[in-house]
Amino acid sequence: MSPLSFDLLTLHPQMCEGPIQESILGRAQDAGHIEVAVHDLRGWAEGKHRQADDTPYGGGSGMVMRVDVVDRGIQAVRKPGGRVILMDPAGSPFSQATAQRLAGESQLVLVCGHYEGIDARVRDHLVDEVISIGDYVLTGGELPALVVVDAVARLLPGVLGNPESPVHESFSEGCLEAPQYTRPRIYRDWEVPEVLVSGHHGKIAKWRAAQSAALTSQVRPDLLPTQDEEG
Repeated sequence: MSPLSFDLLTLHPQMCEGPIQESILGRAQDAGHIEVAVHDLRGWAEGKHRQADDTPYGGGSGMVMRVDVVDRGIQAVRKPGGRVILMDPAGSPFSQATAQRLAGESQLVLVCGHYEGIDARVRDHLVDEVISIGDYVLTGGELPALVVVDAVARLLPGVLGNPESPVHESFSEGCLEAPQYTRPRIYRDWEVPEVLVSGHHGKIAKWRAAQSAALTSQVRPDLLPTQDEEG
């Protein structure tokens, strides 16, 4: 089975190159579970100054990324069957369900917007979907693209040391994960819950389920099913 490949198209490759070499992502690449490549969009810009942006038609502040430059970049890196995603605040919300869906792809081409924006023809004609990681605005799409790479990669076989890890994490089963503890058992009078050191796996599972539901109800009640959904 071929590894899932991620291709990031950006005007600021150094923002992406460091994080993808560290921790789980770095080890996953070394083991051949994923492939991650960062491409400088200026490589497909023309002219002496390799200009990849220009002033917006109709006036306005800032610069807009050019559709022709982005198009050439996409065509150069996209493989047959690859899926192209634009990272943009005006996209569909990214979720664990989205990550699980994207983990089934063979290639993800992530287009990182920047400056004042990106030519709307990229969204309308060149990408398969548009994704947002939240209701806020960042300086560019590099950090959102890295979020997608990390969230998707860790779902792939072999990437995490324990294959059960992604099954019991927050959002995987619709709720937040129960609190976790490790040594020391007592620290500054703060004790680990007795049930977790009891060795009784049934009681531990029941406690974790109750804690998960309670935490979700407290901080993310929107994740819990409503009465209409239940009935």
